[in-house]
Amino acid sequence: MSLPKYTPLNYRLWHYTYLIICGLVFFFLIAPLFVILPLSFNAEQYIHFSAKMLALDPEGFSLRWYEDMIWGTKNPWGLAAKNSIIIAFFATIGSTILGTVAALGLSSRHMPYKGAVMALLISPMIVPLIISGTAIFFFMAKVGLAATHTGIILAHIILGTPFVVITVTATLTGFDHSVTRAAASLGSNPVNTFMKVTLPLILPGVISGALFAFVTSFDEVVVVLFLAGLENTTIPIQMWVGLREQLSPTIMAVATCLIIMSTLILVTAELLRRRSERLRGINR
Repeated sequence: MSLPKYTPLNYRLWHYTYLIICGLVFFFLIAPLFVILPLSFNAEQYIHFSAKMLALDPEGFSLRWYEDMIWGTKNPWGLAAKNSIIIAFFATIGSTILGTVAALGLSSRHMPYKGAVMALLISPMIVPLIISGTAIFFFMAKVGLAATHTGIILAHIILGTPFVVITVTATLTGFDHSVTRAAASLGSNPVNTFMKVTLPLILPGVISGALFAFVTSFDEVVVVLFLAGLENTTIPIQMWVGLREQLSPTIMAVATCLIIMSTLILVTAELLRRRSERLRGINR
């Protein structure tokens, strides 16, 4: 958005300086991606920029590592991808349901101790993951759910629920409760009001929270290190093992796919956020 013509010179200088600073910070944050992306197309077996790559020789580039990621013999990536998708899918469903219900409760004016309850719900985001992982491991081991998909899914629900709570709570800020009261005055029961009035209005926020919960589950490493067995390996764990034992450019190909997936999810979340604001009349 351009500045008005009557903007003073000092404000113009600060505006453009601010834009430059933001651009430099953004470049600093995404600079590592400019290394990962080209290395995933390296034709050689080692993770480095070969002379042919630097010379932009087509022979220096190849899709072999993407093919190895999908079709490689004795390839553990297939099992890891399957586990990651299954675990993230069910963890997202659980986190979305719990987080949405909690956010609706926190938005009620009759809810006591909102601050304390909110702090408790988002505590998994604040407590260091190494502590959370240790506590979850001992609990899951006690109930016999360690090294199982169920145990990992429950752990990821714990970690993903705070993102849904925060996102849906933000969506409910400024929510016009007169529409729900109008529905009740017309004879609608609470369940019908929620399904046909409240949910459609907060759906963009719910979906955004679900996307963040999915990414959180899909990228989780620390807690899975405590809970996973040989049959529960996920993509982040497989990447961790690969970096320690066999440094292969296949890891760069997997990382590139994860970067693309995360970017698409973030773009979708931003579009849903803007749609939610339009529905609530914040932006026109």
